[in-house]
Amino acid sequence: MIRKFLASIRGAASDRKGVTAAEYAILAVGVVIIVGGAVLAFKQPLQDAFTNIGTQITSQQTSITTR
Repeated sequence: MIRKFLASIRGAASDRKGVTAAEYAILAVGVVIIVGGAVLAFKQPLQDAFTNIGTQITSQQTSITTR
């Protein structure tokens, strides 16, 4: 019984899948933080750009439908 327990501990210690998953999770959190910071830093210019694009699309649609 003790041998089986020790063998399972050895197997778990040599399994590196959990470590790799944790590394990817840390990397994903870092990417989310960087993208979130960029969005917060450029919030107003992005909002202005998308508003202008929306206005241009709306005006083009209006000019096409009124012909």
